[in-house]
Amino acid sequence: MNITNHSAEELKDPTGILSGERYEVILDIEVPEDDELFSEQGIYIKAIFVRDEDGARVVQSTIVERNSEKYLDFELEEDEESLILSYCEENIG
Repeated sequence: MNITNHSAEELKDPTGILSGERYEVILDIEVPEDDELFSEQGIYIKAIFVRDEDGARVVQSTIVERNSEKYLDFELEEDEESLILSYCEENIG
């Protein structure tokens, strides 16, 4: 999996209950044709990235097929989750 681009939008908590910064992040990714995540339409990952007093983490991620906007029922592997977290820490906020 290779992250090629991203967009991020800060999520505001109007209640003030949640601490820290929260972002909805769209990660454009490429995967090889032999990967189970591969789709001819392409895919992206929609994630919620949080940075607060407990550190940085991805609290939710969803794999989405481009064009159809269909959610794919796959779990990310541990190394993929680590890659996303590292990418967000370096590039978001």
